[in-house]
Amino acid sequence: MKISKFTELECWKKARELVNIIYQLTRKDTFKKDFGLVDQIRRSAVSAMANIAEGFGSRTNTEFIRFLNISIRSLYETQSHLYIAIDQKYADNDEFKVSDKLATDCINICKGLVRYLSNSRKT
Repeated sequence: MKISKFTELECWKKARELVNIIYQLTRKDTFKKDFGLVDQIRRSAVSAMANIAEGFGSRTNTEFIRFLNISIRSLYETQSHLYIAIDQKYADNDEFKVSDKLATDCINICKGLVRYLSNSRKT
């Protein structure tokens, strides 16, 4: 199956889910007062989603891989921020687990796509 739009990419769909969960989480009364963390976690999650989309528009697999790697780094950053959120009691264990798993799933899908693109001919 040929993918013709970035919205069809499974990693982008997962990143979108994560962004929505992060926004819900950061609207909670306990969380929303920590302006710095709210800004950072939102930016890193949005960056992951945006870089997948931007990379899809690349002319070469090498460029797409570069954007996917940026996305992966942003997802790791989001996970790090989630640890702060749970440590500060802004999120409960269930919220943390769901968000962290979604980020991990997205990372793994991105890494799989990087492997696939690395083995493809179009560089």
